Amino acid sequence: MADRHGLSPQRGEAERLRIGVLASQGDFAAHTEMLRSLGAEPIEVRTAEELSGLDGLIIPGGESTTIMKAIERDGLEPAIRAHADSGLPILGTCAGMIVCDREHLGLVDAAARRNAFGRQIASFEVELKVGGIGPDPMRAVFIRAPWIDEHGAEVEVLASVDDRPVVVRQGQIVLCAFHPELTDDSRLHALLMAMATAARNRAAEVRGISSRG
Repeated sequence: MADRHGLSPQRGEAERLRIGVLASQGDFAAHTEMLRSLGAEPIEVRTAEELSGLDGLIIPGGESTTIMKAIERDGLEPAIRAHADSGLPILGTCAGMIVCDREHLGLVDAAARRNAFGRQIASFEVELKVGGIGPDPMRAVFIRAPWIDEHGAEVEVLASVDDRPVVVRQGQIVLCAFHPELTDDSRLHALLMAMATAARNRAAEVRGISSRG
């Protein structure tokens, strides 16, 4: 995939990144292909053990209730929380936005509304400017999409549709209401990888300080 937006990490860095994609349910295959096109090593995650050693994690779209049941069934919640608590980045898309909200995993201080824009028949696409990924708008595909009803002070709104937040960030977690994997615009995936590279570099610096001490 062409790096036409200038957000992809350097190839040498990308080859070292292991980015997990929760594969319990949903369109995880398209995410893995996009990550691979950027030079990352995508890991389909179905067990807690597969969350170990990742540099970043994507929780994809699908059906939020089904995804939450799979997370509970497979004992993934503690490992996902440990990943987030370690300062490692997470990108939640569509249903992934709901899974990460305060009513579910509680990783972001926000409340998402399911099917906020309507059912399947109300799906739509729009050119959307998203903060933090450059000035050019990205084509956003909304399918049975949520929006953020309410959020805390630490949550930054990066994009809105009709004054409804559809991309938000809190720390190392980015949530978007649409499906970035369904277009050729890789900037949100590249943002996740850049955040993962930064987290890895911080960890290496801490280890270096500890070894010198």
